[in-house]
Amino acid sequence: MKIMAASSELFAINKDSIFESNLLSQSIKDKGHQDKGGLHTRGFNKHSLPHKPLISIITVVFNGAETIRDTIESVLKQSYGNIEYIIVDGGSSDATVDILRQYDHVVDCWISEKDKGIYDAMNKGIALARGDVIGTLNADDFYIYDHVLENVAQVFLDPAIDACYGDLLYVNQNNVEKTVRFWKSNDYELGLFKSGWMPAHPTFFVRKSVYDRLGGFNLNYKIAADFELLFRFIEQNKIRTQYLPKVLVKMRLGGTTNQSWSNILKQNKEMITILRKHHADFSLVKFVFKKILNRLFQFVLRPKNDYDD
Repeated sequence: MKIMAASSELFAINKDSIFESNLLSQSIKDKGHQDKGGLHTRGFNKHSLPHKPLISIITVVFNGAETIRDTIESVLKQSYGNIEYIIVDGGSSDATVDILRQYDHVVDCWISEKDKGIYDAMNKGIALARGDVIGTLNADDFYIYDHVLENVAQVFLDPAIDACYGDLLYVNQNNVEKTVRFWKSNDYELGLFKSGWMPAHPTFFVRKSVYDRLGGFNLNYKIAADFELLFRFIEQNKIRTQYLPKVLVKMRLGGTTNQSWSNILKQNKEMITILRKHHADFSLVKFVFKKILNRLFQFVLRPKNDYDD
């Protein structure tokens, strides 16, 4: 456990603290108190093919037995033919691990052990990933149609593109056909992050080489580490992105950030800390005004067609 924790922390800080995924994979094999399974444990490993890059999808979960099956099925139903699926469980005490075992023959890799939270788990998944492209899909999320990854793969056939992202629907926790909020994104323009803008993280796909160069999630941020990572990648290091004007993911309300007003407040405090650190001209008034206005529009707007592809 200590080996894994130390490795993921190193990966989380910055480009000077990158570690080799092979080293982490070896540390996983050496640990006797970790539950694990999947095709990797049987020696089956996938690779990129000509005109068909390997896309690694990472799901992190903790006590997600009620929803994890929907997430897994949405990945397995993808029509794209070269997917590596990795699931990182935080030592669940419910039936999550029992469900993972049921997919042992089709999921590429799953591990279950205690971690330091969602972003530590994501760093572990990134370290395990062998794909040229990496995406994350949380245990409350699922792809909206079966060719999401086909569309994503087409983007990455252009070697000039480092990352892509799309739109997301927040749905009712008990009725996923009921849209509550429409997170419509747009093409990135310099300075957008200062207004609280960011792509919806479950719709964000990026080349693994970007993680290797710029590092993973910074564990100093407990709720807004995804904002910090996207800010660091897109604005600070100017990776080349492409916006897909399509709904790619449905997210159930009730995740880590949106499950309480307290968490929403904590997230925004962390975002403000990040922006003040890097922007001398940051305006709190503009940030709050634009954030509220944007959220209001998200509750009012609806996509013309959820499956518009």
